Amino acid sequence: MQQLKIGNVILDNRIIVGPMAGISNNSFRKIIKEFGASLIYSEMISDKAICFKNKKTLKMCVVEPEEKPLTLQLFGHDINTMVQAAIYLDKETNCDIIDINMGCPVPKVCKSKAGSALMQTPEHAYEMVKAIIDSVEKPVTVKLRAGWNHQQINVVEMALLMEKAGVSAIAVHPRTRSDYYSGSSNWDLIKQVKEVVKVPVIGNGDIKTLEDYIEMRKQTNCDFVMVARGCLGNPWLIKQLVEYEKTGEIVEEATHLEKIEQCLYHARELVKLKGEKNGIKMMRGHACWYINGLANSNKVKAKINKMNKYEDLKNLMEKYIYALENEDYSFLKQE
Repeated sequence: MQQLKIGNVILDNRIIVGPMAGISNNSFRKIIKEFGASLIYSEMISDKAICFKNKKTLKMCVVEPEEKPLTLQLFGHDINTMVQAAIYLDKETNCDIIDINMGCPVPKVCKSKAGSALMQTPEHAYEMVKAIIDSVEKPVTVKLRAGWNHQQINVVEMALLMEKAGVSAIAVHPRTRSDYYSGSSNWDLIKQVKEVVKVPVIGNGDIKTLEDYIEMRKQTNCDFVMVARGCLGNPWLIKQLVEYEKTGEIVEEATHLEKIEQCLYHARELVKLKGEKNGIKMMRGHACWYINGLANSNKVKAKINKMNKYEDLKNLMEKYIYALENEDYSFLKQE
């Protein structure tokens, strides 16, 4: 098989895990790496916050050896501060790739002309990305949306400009900014980008199963596939995709015990990273994702969403394991 690369970074497989705000922190990234993803993105990082040396933001830029290779993703609009922030990531961090976010649809980000608002200003986006590439040594990539709205779908034009600027890869999330995360993504746009650029194309959007992965590769011929929300509470999806690509074999779904044990491991890692109060608060959503589809999970989720301590989560999950194995859910009636 041809060696898989983005710039000078060699990747083990075609499976990439994309950036998710409030989720893609060190603990999540380490877990995903353990399941075999070849490349992981950080959550997006503000250029201005780096330039102002915001402590919380600089902490977000720390890359542990076991997370590598890793992409740190920048968002911003101003060329000077974006270049300054990119130089910081290039010289002062252990990341392998720098990505420029042109996909975030959140109003606060778009109002500052960053994220998917950059899809409205192709020439400015080109100048900004070119200035960054001229200033750093690490490979630079971009993550694009289909366009601003359905009347302004310009991802193919943007991809060509980004290639001209010198990017090492282009990720395409083929929803418009106006779609946010609703509806289905138009994979044909990934195919159109792949047909016109020579740099690797990363397909993104609606990868929730092995079948989705196979279908996206078949329909678009993309070089890499980016999974995001599909692996929340389900890192086994990454393992399935990696194993299928490597051997053609299908890994069995995780058992209820594996899901709950992984959930508690994730909670311990988040507590280490964020402290107990914040860690368990952040873990509530993850814990609910981990138990999706299990019997009586909605009643368990209601209890999870009130928790602030690891021991409480652990005790609840131990009772839930017993309940699942003995079909005795009486613990849910107890207050």
